[in-house]
Amino acid sequence: MRYCFRMRLPLTKSSDYLREIMIREHLARRGIHDPEVLRAMREVPREAFVGEGMQELAYEDGPLPIEEGQTISQPYIVAYMTEALELSSSDRVLEIGTGSGYAAAILSRIVGAVYSVERLEGLAHSARQRLAMLGYSNIVVHVGDGTLGWLEHSPYDAIVVTAGAPQVPKPLLEQLAIGGRLVIPVGASYEVQILVRVRRVSEHDYHREELCGVRFVPLIGAAGW
Repeated sequence: MRYCFRMRLPLTKSSDYLREIMIREHLARRGIHDPEVLRAMREVPREAFVGEGMQELAYEDGPLPIEEGQTISQPYIVAYMTEALELSSSDRVLEIGTGSGYAAAILSRIVGAVYSVERLEGLAHSARQRLAMLGYSNIVVHVGDGTLGWLEHSPYDAIVVTAGAPQVPKPLLEQLAIGGRLVIPVGASYEVQILVRVRRVSEHDYHREELCGVRFVPLIGAAGW
């Protein structure tokens, strides 16, 4: 099993230069091949989504702290999870855990619409402002319990969860379209999870596969921790 944990490189150059290093060294060389994912990772300025004073660290391949005790995931795992969703341009995607809005911005460059649920109102507010300022108009951010999904806009072609759950929440499975893909970290510990992909093959049947080991903040909510 491959592991998606962090590795670091010294950063001394401009953001554009470092973004290209990220694409080449952290993504393409480590197996990210989907051209749409690589294009999206190239287009979105990660430095605009990290905390104050963290811009020089934006393109290191590691998570960084943001507000409310949360994190922005490492570039590789954002790209890996996005590629695992097997997206197309017409897809409607549900994201659980908006955080800074970075992963939603990446998704928005590939698909038709992104619906993102964040349980922390402060994070949701700042993400909305940031995404609007940067011109990402096909993302809607909602404050709520992400473990329950967002029934109003379901079914979704893809669902991605950016926090670790003790099990796959049933409401998310139910809001997945037939043929849809759900990518989520699952594990019995707050510290380490397995990233899994669940594909809905019929009304009552799902196919589950394990992808890699990951570390995410816990998924808090009625169907989470």
